Amino acid sequence: MREEGIAVSFDGVHQRRPVSGGNVPAAGGGGRGPAGLPFMSFDYGPAAHVPPPTIGGGYGAGSSGGGGGFGAFEEDAPLLDELGINFTQISRKMLTVVNPFRRVMHLHEDADLAGPFIFCILFGVCQLLAGKLHFGVILGWTSLASLYVYMVLNLLAGRYGSLDLYHCGSLVGYSLLPMVIFSLLSIFVPGRGVLEFILALLTVIWCTRSCTTLMIDLVPNAEEYRSLIAYPCGLIYTAFCLLVIF
Repeated sequence: MREEGIAVSFDGVHQRRPVSGGNVPAAGGGGRGPAGLPFMSFDYGPAAHVPPPTIGGGYGAGSSGGGGGFGAFEEDAPLLDELGINFTQISRKMLTVVNPFRRVMHLHEDADLAGPFIFCILFGVCQLLAGKLHFGVILGWTSLASLYVYMVLNLLAGRYGSLDLYHCGSLVGYSLLPMVIFSLLSIFVPGRGVLEFILALLTVIWCTRSCTTLMIDLVPNAEEYRSLIAYPCGLIYTAFCLLVIF
């Protein structure tokens, strides 16, 4: 029987341990044990040094490097700006509709659909308080009305018809604000009385004048077609008034 030893390394310290019997494989190689079974010998070197985590070097600290982290979101624009919702501008446009004699021509050049959508939702909520579920009807009629006004305006203006469908939807929707006020007042007014019909007539005139004035301001040489533009606008808001009354 021949005794030999193999090198065993624990944490970089080499020791000689005697073993007995069989064929001992060379270092780093393979061989067979006493029973003829194959085995491998492993010689582990020193473990790699892992630096401890740095306190305070979390997600925010990686914003200047390639890791990103929370610091990368500081450079992003606010969510409302990315969606195109500006409540300050919406409130200014509301004031131009509430006061039809105050003309701010450049304000509605930047069209948006956030304000009209808010007015449609408020209109539907007022109708819901009156016991009528008209959310889909209001949104559908507003879309069709925008398309109708767009076609009429561009046919009248001809080559000067520079108002696109997006702007028409914005103007029709913003001019719906007096209708929202009338829908709210109709909850407290006795149903189908003389007062309600007078309020409905004043609301139609108010909405029609606002929408017509805004469109004429945005389309050059459209002043001569004021009555022809006001006629389809009056029909649209009359239909909304009938929706409120009946």
